[in-house]
Amino acid sequence: MSLGARLKLEREKKGWSQIDVAEKIGITNAVLSNYERDYRDPDTQNLTKLADLYQVSTDYLLGRIQVATPNQNDTFGADWTDEEKEIAAATVEAYRKKKREIEQKGKVKRTT
Repeated sequence: MSLGARLKLEREKKGWSQIDVAEKIGITNAVLSNYERDYRDPDTQNLTKLADLYQVSTDYLLGRIQVATPNQNDTFGADWTDEEKEIAAATVEAYRKKKREIEQKGKVKRTT
């Protein structure tokens, strides 16, 4: 599996759009799209940001290992039960949806 395919797979596992990820790491969604389609490779700084965000190792993203090992720097939620993880994920997704709705309303008001 290519670097781009792994980046897309990990993003989709999190339920995030390209825009969500691009904003989180400070790039445009066009750049992320190019990474995911293997048109461009991320520099080491962005590769590290993506690995941290997806909670996987850079070795996994680069295809050096086949198992998406967790990033050892991130222990937040490591002791959570599956139920707690599901609740947290649902809460975050609800927050993001509401935030997007508010942002869209703000854009509509400013253009009229």
